[in-house]
Formats: sequence, structure tokens, C-alpha cells
Amino acid sequence: MADQPVRTLIVAAEPVLAARLRGYVAGVPGFVVSGVASSGEQALSPALRGRLDLILLDFFLPDMSGLDVCRALRARGSALDIIAVSLVRDLAMVQAAMSYGVIQYVVKPFTAIAFRRCLERYSAFRRQIAAGAGGLVRQRDVDLALSRLRLDGSGVTLPKGLSAPTLDTVVGHLRGAVGPLSADEVAGGLGLARVTARRYLEWLAAQRLAIRTMSYGHTGRPRHLYLWRRT
Repeated sequence: MADQPVRTLIVAAEPVLAARLRGYVAGVPGFVVSGVASSGEQALSPALRGRLDLILLDFFLPDMSGLDVCRALRARGSALDIIAVSLVRDLAMVQAAMSYGVIQYVVKPFTAIAFRRCLERYSAFRRQIAAGAGGLVRQRDVDLALSRLRLDGSGVTLPKGLSAPTLDTVVGHLRGAVGPLSADEVAGGLGLARVTARRYLEWLAAQRLAIRTMSYGHTGRPRHLYLWRRT
């Protein structure tokens, strides 16, 4: 297992993110991109053929959530390793992801160096497992293998009052828009209070996941607009 390249499926709705992940995978020795899918349904077919080792799974997909993809894979007997890519490190979401066999949870935004380190740690984990294959292992062998997966650095935690499910909804609405949106437009489209929509939009802007601009209407009063950052 350790001598074979890690056959990797990239699942990401945004072409820019998919291209970034493809580049990161190609830059780490021992990994090969075996396919790219832009939706959950597109990912399930190749994932269930048994010719992959790893899925890099963006949790924000157009047809189903990343958790739904994980759930579908496990329900059909797939034991593929999954590395999740998500906006938040909300404890409930992380726990749910881990319950479906996600072995790494990478928080956006992330750097090329951080993601490379994630893949290298996963590779070290596979080598450690392969080294003990076919024989009895000691507790320290188990601890050492699991330690290979530990990530350095801190994740992104949502402020009090913000929730991961609502953030997912706001992100999906913003990503699907053809142009910048105001807090009023997001609130109206999602049935949220304006102040609630603005809190999520401001958080996305502070995380550099959305671009905030200012527009002046006929009254001369400034209005903030938010555009999903695609680069």
C-alpha cells in the first residue's frame, strides 16, 4: 500500500477550488489525481468503483452536503479515506464528520503550505499503517499512527450566535448569485432578519471569503454589498 500512489478524487463545486486542490495534490510526491467531480452525485459513482484511496471533499456542494456524501458512501459499504474541506470548525459538524469516517478536517481559507502538510501527514499515516499490516500491534503503534494525522495550527471558530447550518445557507446563496448582494437581499432571499444576514456576511468578509464593497444609492446613503471571493 505504501509504495503505490494515493489515488485521489477531488470533489469541489467551484472550478477555482478544484484547480487549487489538483495543483496541491500534484505537488506532493506519492499522490495522483484520479478524477474531479463538481457535485455529490458525480462523486458517488467513481468513489464506489473501488479504484480510489482518498477523497478530498468540499462540504459545500450544489446538490447535497458533504455529510450527505459521507453518509451515502458508508451506507454503501465504502471505506475510502475522506479529507473534508469546510469553512468552519464547529464542534458539532466536526463530530458528525468524524462519525462518518472523515480523517482530516481542513478549514477554509487555507494556504498551499498548510494543505501540503495535511497531505504529507496523511501519507505518513498510511505508511505507519502499512508498516504494521499483517501482525499484532502495540498501543504505542496505534498512538503513533494516529498522531500522524494531527494538524498544526488553529481552525476557524464561529462567533457566539452564528451557526454552521445557517452559514452554509448564506454561503450557498452568495455563491449562487450573479453579482454582489446586500444584507437586505440576502435576508429577503433566505427569510432571515437583516441584522442576522449582515452578521454572517460581515464574518465572511472578515475571513476574506467574501468581498465587501460600498454602493451609494439615490439617497446618497452608503450600502454594503458582498460578493463571494472566487480567487
